[in-house]
Amino acid sequence: MTAAALERVETELVVEGMTCGACASRVERALRKLDGVEANVNYATGKAAVTHPAGVAADGLVAVIERAGYTARPPAPEPADDDNGEAGALLQRLAVCAVFAVPVIAVSMAPALQFPLWQWTALAMTAPVALWGALPFHRAALTNLRHGAATMDTLVSVGALAAFLWSVYAIVLGSAGGRGYTHAFELTIAPTDGAGQVYLEVAAGVTTFVLAGRYLEARARRRSGAALRGLLALAATDARVLRDGREISVPADRLAVGDVFVVRPGEKIATDGVVVEGAAAVDTAAITGEPVPADVTPGTDVVGGCVALDGRLVVRATRVGADTQLAQTAALVERAQNGKAAVQRLADRVCGEFVPVVLMLAAATWGFWTGAGAGAGTAFGAAVAVLIVACPCALGLATPTALLVGTGRAAQLGVLVTGPAVLESTRRVDTVVLDKTGTVTTGEMSVVDVVPAAGENADAVLGMAGALADASTHPVSRAVARHAGERAAAVAVDGVVALDGLGMRGTTAHGEVLLGRPRLLADRGIALPDDLAAAVDAATAQGRSSVALAWDGRARAVFTVADTLRPTSADAVAQLRRLGLEPVLLTGDGPGAARAVADAVGISTVIADALPTEKVEAVARLQAEGRVVAMVGDGVNDAAALAKADLGMAMGTGTQVAISAADVTLVRSDLTAAVDAVRLSRRTLAVIKGNLVWAFGYNVVALPIAAAGMLHPMLAGATMALSSVFVVTNSLRLARWRR
Repeated sequence: MTAAALERVETELVVEGMTCGACASRVERALRKLDGVEANVNYATGKAAVTHPAGVAADGLVAVIERAGYTARPPAPEPADDDNGEAGALLQRLAVCAVFAVPVIAVSMAPALQFPLWQWTALAMTAPVALWGALPFHRAALTNLRHGAATMDTLVSVGALAAFLWSVYAIVLGSAGGRGYTHAFELTIAPTDGAGQVYLEVAAGVTTFVLAGRYLEARARRRSGAALRGLLALAATDARVLRDGREISVPADRLAVGDVFVVRPGEKIATDGVVVEGAAAVDTAAITGEPVPADVTPGTDVVGGCVALDGRLVVRATRVGADTQLAQTAALVERAQNGKAAVQRLADRVCGEFVPVVLMLAAATWGFWTGAGAGAGTAFGAAVAVLIVACPCALGLATPTALLVGTGRAAQLGVLVTGPAVLESTRRVDTVVLDKTGTVTTGEMSVVDVVPAAGENADAVLGMAGALADASTHPVSRAVARHAGERAAAVAVDGVVALDGLGMRGTTAHGEVLLGRPRLLADRGIALPDDLAAAVDAATAQGRSSVALAWDGRARAVFTVADTLRPTSADAVAQLRRLGLEPVLLTGDGPGAARAVADAVGISTVIADALPTEKVEAVARLQAEGRVVAMVGDGVNDAAALAKADLGMAMGTGTQVAISAADVTLVRSDLTAAVDAVRLSRRTLAVIKGNLVWAFGYNVVALPIAAAGMLHPMLAGATMALSSVFVVTNSLRLARWRR
């Protein structure tokens, strides 16, 4: 075997035409039939990741997908605004269908509204819905037919067409086209030829209701893909490369390992590298989630996508392109989404068996009554009754109505839920992993302790520190300035300058004043007295930051700064326990800070010092133990773990990347919203399942009666309508759900 044959490459393809998770599985199976080919098809993003021998051309992969009934192409750069994509097209189709369907349903179901020749008007209004509006279902049904499969698309297509075509027959050739015709509801069970009955409301209603469900699903899929786009948007677009002593601006994607580039204050670091010159405070929150900027000096590793807050840095590139931490995090998100268990709707699973049975039963009914000499009209009427009674009107309503009402109520409570798969995951969750910064805490620094040196006046210390800190944008300085401003009058300070990575310096009547890291004082030969040194040691042990203040050559005070605990976090953790969920604190912070927060809110299990990749691994370990894991986070560094978890919940004040990667968004930015999300999601899922049981149960009971020729097609339509009313009424109960 040649080296070329052994070499394996990865190819990404955009797959179009998939309408459910079963479609993704079908594409995977088709690709995996090729020798040496491994494929992972992500229905959420509409992409196939294919690993194959170098000898297998991409065109060959595309051909296999096309033979399976779908289309494929290499990925192209996505436009900035994709509102006119799949979801936009579905919304337009849904809007047009609704305009026609609502009056058709009203006039068909209410005899008082039936004016002379109303049926011809209804027929004209139903035609675009049943033919153009349901065109996606008809196409999918034909594709399924060519491959010997059947899905809900098949049932929608057959049901809508059968109802529409029989209505055309009854109006044009039968007795339903006369001027005085009314749509009477005859609640009788007797054989009939059906030539005087129309079912236009069935064709229009089924199509419109199912389109509404597909539109909601398309919106959820669009949101899933936004996570990857948001991650890649964090990357810098340009870099200032040093060549022959001059700064030359080049696209960041053209950087090579070993290139030396400059980062000015306020700019993004172009790629992963090591600092060779300069010092600065770097905001790493986008990558690590840590609210306190990292102080970097020569020899410190830096990550692309982070922002230099102050100071000029010269960085040598060590990783570029797909090797950077940001790119690897994006890849983790996509792999986690691909690997997440696909939760198919119960309706799709049952339809896989239900649809072929219905079609065979309708054909058998036709054959039986024809063979029994009952006449073509009676045989056709019985077969149509089978199709009508099986038409999934209630089935199409079961999920969208409960989802609309449940998610609407959730939104009122500050919870955004994406879809039924999320609800099914919520029901099974037994472990909830909580990020610390921005989730259990607010992510905003505050002064938690002020220790003046012996003999120092507290107001004087606060006034001096506030005056210096007010000149800085560093989060720790802002916390000191805010704390001092609330408690003491500022002192006049002149010539305030920032000392890169260390703190601030100014001049007062007392001489030089310093505010910054304890190291700043040590570098100038100013020792901390024992009480201040003890305060610094205590803060360090708890993972908190310390700021020292000095003037006239003496240390005057130490300020301890820490992230602020959310007031409701402890109560939320207790409520999660009452729901049967085991809380785990997962953070990139050190053990001291992590344990202090965990103890404060009542969490016993803590995983600290976790990088983004390690957060994913921690979630995977819990899943390997047999746990069903929910993850609550807010940062880019949480995105991959949110996607990997069985249920991802993002704080609404978090990054867009985290929100896009999650299944649930907590708009209130309060952990009690997570409790509401779990409880309401479980309740909504119970309603959806109840709706589906009713929808299928009604079919199971009515189908044998219809097949026996003892169910009037109009009665079939009426019972289907009653089934729909039950489903809607059951769903509306969610609007009264209380916290």
